[in-house]
Amino acid sequence: ELLLGPLPGIFFFRQSPPTCYSRVLALSKEITESFRDLQTSGETDPCVEMLPKLYLDIHNYCVLAKLRDFVAYPGCDRMLQVGALKEKARSLYTIMISYCRRDLVFLTDDCNALENPVQSPAAPSIIQS
Repeated sequence: ELLLGPLPGIFFFRQSPPTCYSRVLALSKEITESFRDLQTSGETDPCVEMLPKLYLDIHNYCVLAKLRDFVAYPGCDRMLQVGALKEKARSLYTIMISYCRRDLVFLTDDCNALENPVQSPAAPSIIQS
């Protein structure tokens, strides 16, 4: 939304609040990036290699089970980065099943696609352990 300011040529933009969809999409990308960074960091703990794969597609209904499994995984509790990542995953799950439940549309329920997603050359987002 564009508003004219008090002086000619000065414009103010009113930023609209994030929608449920945009919040879920942004958080899923943040989690995917954090997981990728965790796996590629030079200080990788052996337990990180045992974590479940974390490829998130918020249009796939199976992402809910994927998030639950990741949060419930018992390993790596001693690592602060993993704890923070699990908190983000828990937040995303809560947002998806509570606040945004009616706003999200799942286009598929192909759980295998979250285990072995097709990698796009433009946007690689496969995260494997």
